[in-house]
Order: sequence, then structure tokens, then C-alpha cells
Amino acid sequence: MKKILLFTGDFAEDYETMVPFQMLQMVGYEVHAVCPDKKPGDTVKTAIHDFEGDQTYSEKVGHNFTINYDFNQVNLDDYAGLVIAGGRAPEYLRLNPKVLEMVRHFFEHNKPVAAICHGAQILSAAGVLKGRKLTAYPAVGPEITLAGAEYQNIGVNEAFVDGNLVSSPAWPGHPAFMREFIKLLGGKLEA
Repeated sequence: MKKILLFTGDFAEDYETMVPFQMLQMVGYEVHAVCPDKKPGDTVKTAIHDFEGDQTYSEKVGHNFTINYDFNQVNLDDYAGLVIAGGRAPEYLRLNPKVLEMVRHFFEHNKPVAAICHGAQILSAAGVLKGRKLTAYPAVGPEITLAGAEYQNIGVNEAFVDGNLVSSPAWPGHPAFMREFIKLLGGKLEA
């Protein structure tokens, strides 16, 4: 069984944590959800972000999501791919040097990486975006540009692929986002 690493944390977006975690398990991947300073069995509080006609997304309390693997026990060679949840967690996860080192590993070894919404903040901090094309929540677009990448302004329900990287603006893009990530992993989806 192929293993996938998933970065999440307190106030990560609820759907952007839970849906990829469950969808990847559904098609047969073993998913290790990790967060620095959290042990298996600990929970992270998620936030539900919605688009209700305001100038930006609204935020509500989400679910408690249970971490199922120890961040300090991660052996990067065991993983076929990486998923980075969006929401507010990336803004502080990117301050952790080990998180950035882990991200660099996936890019150095050309392993599939899926970043949604604010997840691109971690990629930017890791220094892996120069010369790349990707999307994110529009408010992260200037950060992508400053990192030397080309921000792609696409529909909220779409995904963008550039080499080993798949990105999407937000959770409405999950069907396209997960489909493209699974393709990058070499998996198949059939009805």
C-alpha cells in the first residue's frame, strides 16, 4: 500500500483536511496525518471556510480532526506523495524548519505534491516555487508571485497541474484536485 503524508494543524480548513484524508483512503492509500507538536490521538481544531458573498471567506468552528501519526517519526522515503491542507494552519506551519525540510524532499525527489488554498504559503517558505506555475486562494497570489512563481487565476472548482505539483484555490475544487493528484501518484479512478 502506498503511503501519503498529509500536513494539517489547528485551524486548517475542515474540508481541506478531512476530504483528501478520506478520499485517498477510499482508493487504497495509507494516509499519515501529521502536525508538529501533536502525537497520534491528539486532535487539531479545524475551521470551516465558506463563500457567502462577503469580500473574503467566512470562518466558523469546524470539527476536531484526530492526528494518526507522529510527526517526529516520519521517514520521508516511505511516502509516495504529500498533501498540504489550507486554511490558517499553513501560516504558522511554515515557521517550522522541519516542515520546510520535508517539503523540499518531495520536490527534490519529484514526488507528487498537492497544495490547496493557503497551502502554497508553506511551499513559498520552503523556496520550491521559483519558475513554477500554481494556484491558491486568490489572497495568496501575491505571495506566489513574490516567490518567483506564476499565479494561475482559475475557477474555485478547478485544479492546476505543473509537473509534480497539483494545486487548487479551495475545497470546491476537491474532485479535480484529488483526481489530478491520484493521476500523479500513478493511481486510477474508474466508475
